[in-house]
Amino acid sequence: MDPAPSDTTANATPPTASDQPRGPGASRRLVAVGLLGFASGAPNSGLGEVLPIWLATNGVAVELIGLLPLAGLPYAIKFLWAPLLDRWPIPWPDRRRGWIALLQLLLAIAIASLALLQPSTNPRALFAVGLMALIVAVLSATQDIVIDAYRTDLLPQQERGAGAAANSLGFRGGTLILGSGALLVTGVAGYPLAFVAAGALMLLLIPCTLAAPELKPLEQPVLTLRQAVIGPVREFIARTGKRRAVQLLALVLLYRLPDGLLAPMSGPFLVAEGLTASEIGLIKSALGVLATMAGVVIGGFLFGRLGMNRSLWLFGIAGAAGNLGYWLVARGTPSLKAVAGAVLLENLSSGLVATAFVALLMSLCNPRFSATQYAVFSGVYAVSSKVLAAPSGLLVKLTSWEHFFLLSAAAAIPAFLLMAVVTPWGESQARGAFDPERDPS
Repeated sequence: MDPAPSDTTANATPPTASDQPRGPGASRRLVAVGLLGFASGAPNSGLGEVLPIWLATNGVAVELIGLLPLAGLPYAIKFLWAPLLDRWPIPWPDRRRGWIALLQLLLAIAIASLALLQPSTNPRALFAVGLMALIVAVLSATQDIVIDAYRTDLLPQQERGAGAAANSLGFRGGTLILGSGALLVTGVAGYPLAFVAAGALMLLLIPCTLAAPELKPLEQPVLTLRQAVIGPVREFIARTGKRRAVQLLALVLLYRLPDGLLAPMSGPFLVAEGLTASEIGLIKSALGVLATMAGVVIGGFLFGRLGMNRSLWLFGIAGAAGNLGYWLVARGTPSLKAVAGAVLLENLSSGLVATAFVALLMSLCNPRFSATQYAVFSGVYAVSSKVLAAPSGLLVKLTSWEHFFLLSAAAAIPAFLLMAVVTPWGESQARGAFDPERDPS
């Protein structure tokens, strides 16, 4: 395959809404993507908000609670077993939804099983809670693999911006409802009933999964484990060429770096500005979540009119502007209105960036290997958000808040240099994106 498949579209005008008519069943596809995003966010982030509070309420030492994120390691290494899901699909109701429904059943059982445990300072009790948290994380990370693959396989190119927005809205809805909902139930009836209710919520999602649109059968399914492991790499390199493959992976690594640097430092900065815990909670939780949701909705709307490449450029600029909002606050006299404005801009731009980024990842996947390829791409992004962003606190200490926010915004420059090569402004699709019409298989 031509290593630059979009060369034929050079200087083409990005597709507009009129150029991209939605196919039949578009609304049903987007609703399904949103519900599966909800199923992903509920155990992934929602339960992650409940467990630390549960442990702290039962007198577990804070240093031990701090180890809880280690149970989330499966989300970073899920690409290791993603080929198994490409190689051995469950055929009913289709190659992706069969796995999703099974994993939702197992998640329901695992989450409800937390009701049988009682955390304490006893090492055995803590080990049991940690083990169950790890089991839930493995099942949830595996569900994410198949949901990402299903979304990638299901949505045509013109619906991927709206699909990314629907997924993000569903994910945050799942986080809020399971996280906040479980805590509300706890206040009335205690943690055991809250975990049972959370498990029942996962069970209720199974009929939604079974009713989701069916995927078309693959013309050439993956037949061997070797093909499932090696095939995704070979296909991607054959489609893009080695040089462009490296460029695309570098773009995935760096595109959201400004967001990754800012995320762990925005809260400490608000503390340094003298805000109280209640003020921070109100601004970041209420205003921040609403702004992010607005961002993904606006991003999905604009994506269909701008096309892939222009969205990546404009939303990337908006993301860097979100960091500069904090820079303006750091330079001036602290005020609640200025801080609220910076948080609003940060979260709004983050929603835009996430929409374009998810659409980019989907565009790079071949449906034959989408479980593995998407897991690899999201794993590369995890390196950026976890590893490359780790020195953010050190940067603050070595410079200042003002200079840190400038540096974090400037971290967008390498991504823009790459975009000039692989996602040029004048073209509609990333060079190296999967094109079914030119798929040699």
